[in-house]
Amino acid sequence: MNRDEALQLVKDYIKNEKMIAHCLASEAVMRALAEHLGEDIEKWGLAGLLHDLDAETTDYDMKRHGLETEKILREKGLDEESIEAIKLHNEDADHGQQRSTKFHHALAAGETITGLIFATALVYPDKKLESVKPKSITKRMKEKAFAASVNRDTVCECEKLGLSVNEFAELALNAMKKIAPQIGF
Repeated sequence: MNRDEALQLVKDYIKNEKMIAHCLASEAVMRALAEHLGEDIEKWGLAGLLHDLDAETTDYDMKRHGLETEKILREKGLDEESIEAIKLHNEDADHGQQRSTKFHHALAAGETITGLIFATALVYPDKKLESVKPKSITKRMKEKAFAASVNRDTVCECEKLGLSVNEFAELALNAMKKIAPQIGF
């Protein structure tokens, strides 16, 4: 599957523009992580782009989210390693497995930090990623009430990739800044 096909799948399954922006941001973060870690940039990017494919069809049911995407992507012929990372990004799904590889941890942490970064941008007067500093993200991460739905433990899985939270926040923010016009920030 190439990126154009993956993006079309996202647009076929996801109608909410904010969710599409999240998928694009996750793709950007995963590409940056792959480049930083010497991994397959295309493969990791596609996983970021496709990871929430079933969010709307499962009505955001976290017990099923990821499992429907697994079925869709298997039919489309996506590689098993990517399918597994996508399935395991949601720790609340009934899949009976734990994240165990760099790819698993990268996708979980990478897609999760996007929510914290978006929320941080929204408290700035201009609501633009360009105004956000990595230090602001790490500061907000310590505020449990801020973006309360963002699982801080999942973001901290970046440490399993050899990145501190500060380094990860900077890498993710810079990746998202590169596509800011596409994601409306």
